[in-house]
Amino acid sequence: MDMPQVNISAQGEVPRTLSVFRVELSCTGKVDSEVMILMQLNLTVNSSKNFTVLNFKRRKMCYKNDPVHAAPTTSTRVFYISVGVCCAVIFLVAIILAVLHLHSMKRIELDDSISASSSSQGLSQPSTQTTQYLRADTPNNATPITSYPTLRIEKNDLRSVTLLEAKAKVKDIAISRERITLKDVLQEGTFGRIFHGILVDEKDPNKEKPTFVKTVKDQASEIQVTMMLTESCKLRGLHHRNLLPITHVCIEEGEKPMVILPYMNWGNLKLFLRQCKLVEANNPQAISQQDLVHMAIQIACGMSYLARREVIHKDLAARNCVIDDTLQVKITDNALSRDLFPMDYHCLGDNENRPVRWMALESLVNNEFSSASDVWAFGVTLWELMTLGQTPYVDIDPFEMAAYLKDGYRIAQPINCPDELFAVMACCWALDPEERPKFQQLVQCLTEFHAALGAYV
Repeated sequence: MDMPQVNISAQGEVPRTLSVFRVELSCTGKVDSEVMILMQLNLTVNSSKNFTVLNFKRRKMCYKNDPVHAAPTTSTRVFYISVGVCCAVIFLVAIILAVLHLHSMKRIELDDSISASSSSQGLSQPSTQTTQYLRADTPNNATPITSYPTLRIEKNDLRSVTLLEAKAKVKDIAISRERITLKDVLQEGTFGRIFHGILVDEKDPNKEKPTFVKTVKDQASEIQVTMMLTESCKLRGLHHRNLLPITHVCIEEGEKPMVILPYMNWGNLKLFLRQCKLVEANNPQAISQQDLVHMAIQIACGMSYLARREVIHKDLAARNCVIDDTLQVKITDNALSRDLFPMDYHCLGDNENRPVRWMALESLVNNEFSSASDVWAFGVTLWELMTLGQTPYVDIDPFEMAAYLKDGYRIAQPINCPDELFAVMACCWALDPEERPKFQQLVQCLTEFHAALGAYV
């Protein structure tokens, strides 16, 4: 093909009235070929930080010595091209106006509720939560997607476990209900609650220690109770400074089961990150970029330990981590997460909620999970850290995620994220699981980056 020709300048302001521009896509007529044309329109509103990228794709067939598909030579062809381009431009202008209106509405809404809080070392937040996306042009996704693949759904094996079997698995760590005192409700969902509790020492009643207590409400079904007990055992028996496995359970007859975990006084990591963005009287201290990288290192260390023990988490995310006032982070199980964070889970047609926006492509399409799929989820978790708890792929329909990822698109680099750190995320999102880094490599890479940040502080 000849180079495309346009009748407008490379830079300029968006017209405020209906305008027409033309793009001429001319074949040379020298060879037979199918050409993939990518057109990118960058739209900036008010400031350089508030911009939209529109990508258009077109497949054009060019034939050797074919005057119909070669460069236009007749006025008739020019007429038809002009009509087609005019229609496309009218449609494009309508999209641009809709995007501008959407951006202005979101900006007004967010300005009323969110204000970024930061110190000299902290992170300043973007003025809009509209997610932008990048396309990773790799050999694995060179073929354009014309239709969405069918998702293969398999029944969750947790549903085949009975409540009696779930209780039997934790019978050896069961304690008396009398040893637990429930205090404040920390989180609450439709059928589950997390309390701040007090555990009395069995040998010395004067000794008490704070705990997290996961339990269910009266309206919880037997399946929901069973899943809470079963999923709580995911990290049981594992010992690492960045893991938080259960310590005890209460499963007495006539009482709702309770799951006991060690207490971390700043609580859920996702909620903590979001608090850091809010201007409130009880707002925690501003978090620096170095602090966030340190959190990522701790999560990678915990996941590296799980990988060595051949344990697959399947649901790594900020919502399944907790933090204390020394910024120590621990990975937890995902018991009650579907109920406490319902917007992070989606049903794909089989009444089974999944963390679709955190899942690798092979997990979405083939229900395949491995340490490599956990690495993918770690990349998304790292993105959560750098955006202080924003939701990834917030504008993408969950049913379209598989095709979207297969076509090579990923969430864009956060505003305040250094190139080196975003490169770590991008490596985690390789379509081929074998091309993703191991957790030990991620620990080393992030540790070196953290040390380099410290040199400038």
